[in-house]
Amino acid sequence: MIRRLAASRVESVLNSAFRISRPSYDPASRRARFAYGLGGLHFVETVDFPEGTDPAAAASPAFARLLDLAAIVLGVSYFKLTAPTAIAVDFALDEAERDFALDIYSNGLGEFYARNDLQRFGRIDISAPDTVHPPMPAPLLAPRALLPIGGGKDSLVSVQLLEAAGIDFVPFAVNPRGPILGSVERIGRTPLYATRTLDPDMIRLGREPGYFNGHVPSTAINSMIAALTALLFSCDSIVLSNERSASEGNAVHDGREVNHQYSKSIDFERRIAAILAAASSGALGYFSLLRPYSEARIARLFARDTRFDAVFSSCNRNFRLAGHDGPLWCGECPKCHFTFLLMASRMDYQRMLAIFGGNFLDRPGNERSFRELTGLAGQKPWECVGEIEEAAACLHVLTAHPDWQDAAVVAALRDDLLAQYGGARLAAALDALFTDSPDHLIPEALAERIAAHAV
Repeated sequence: MIRRLAASRVESVLNSAFRISRPSYDPASRRARFAYGLGGLHFVETVDFPEGTDPAAAASPAFARLLDLAAIVLGVSYFKLTAPTAIAVDFALDEAERDFALDIYSNGLGEFYARNDLQRFGRIDISAPDTVHPPMPAPLLAPRALLPIGGGKDSLVSVQLLEAAGIDFVPFAVNPRGPILGSVERIGRTPLYATRTLDPDMIRLGREPGYFNGHVPSTAINSMIAALTALLFSCDSIVLSNERSASEGNAVHDGREVNHQYSKSIDFERRIAAILAAASSGALGYFSLLRPYSEARIARLFARDTRFDAVFSSCNRNFRLAGHDGPLWCGECPKCHFTFLLMASRMDYQRMLAIFGGNFLDRPGNERSFRELTGLAGQKPWECVGEIEEAAACLHVLTAHPDWQDAAVVAALRDDLLAQYGGARLAAALDALFTDSPDHLIPEALAERIAAHAV
């Protein structure tokens, strides 16, 4: 293990291109290997797949192409150590794949650049051999969905909708912990779990002076691992659970809007769906089942079923610290606050207290967080939270709700919400939350089946 880099070697690393080597897959061990270089540093990441893979699928041209694309996406975790402007790829890319790679290392890392005050938009160069991929046969995949489970409310609403519509699906996760495991147990279907192992030197260097650290597009990373899993286990679609508000950005940096949830946005969904379709000759679909819906609408759908009350969580803080070995909700982070706000007007008061372990709206110390969520102060938090006007409209509803109107935060924000937005605007925003958006990639036949159960 590297202990401490000499000054000359640090300088060499900082001024070197990031290199992405050709990945490999061993069907006997079911392990994919991804190698990267940065100056004199070398990193190896592995992804292990569960038993039961199809050897023929692993040998297919589609799998090989998806493996290359996965190497591009997973590489962001190592690139961000120094964030150089030059990226060298050891295997060929066509024009669409090169554009996809540039998007990952530009918009996909937008928050990382903003929070580290780096100017990289329009400055990154990706060198790779050019190619035009020849036509290849499409893999034969079974008509069932691979459904990533995150342990929060969104993917569990997708579970409810797919079950109600009679759609076959398989729960999926990368490195599952805490609420993911608890949720899958309640779903009652045999899951597929992949294990991603990061290079330990990358993790260590990210904590040392002279190297950068920060947010990476985790949904993009998990989606590429899901794509490989879909081929190995014969699933013809990857069904995400990203809502329409994921497309709203957080701030402007270096002349461009940056979005904490970029790899959950509709723009990225279109990009990756096209890339996966091309790599699989049209065999593999990719779309979000919840894209037409607001977070508030999803909360209303979730509230219909009590099955997951004791196991789900959207608290990223506790997940990062302990994998949810402790409480499911910290009650202090923006994600806890936003989820609580959405649920408050959709659930019975006592049910809310049972799920969250307390009233987050009656804690004066949380006022600043709710002001940021509703656009009354600061900027939208760097978290997977909904639109600002959505949060404002939901909190405004609570100002007239007998269970919530006297809570400390609700009372403190009541007049300021009206002063900033006005009653008419807040009412219009609330109406819009329960109007479905037509901007989605759900196949028409499936959308019709789902719609009957999403009322």
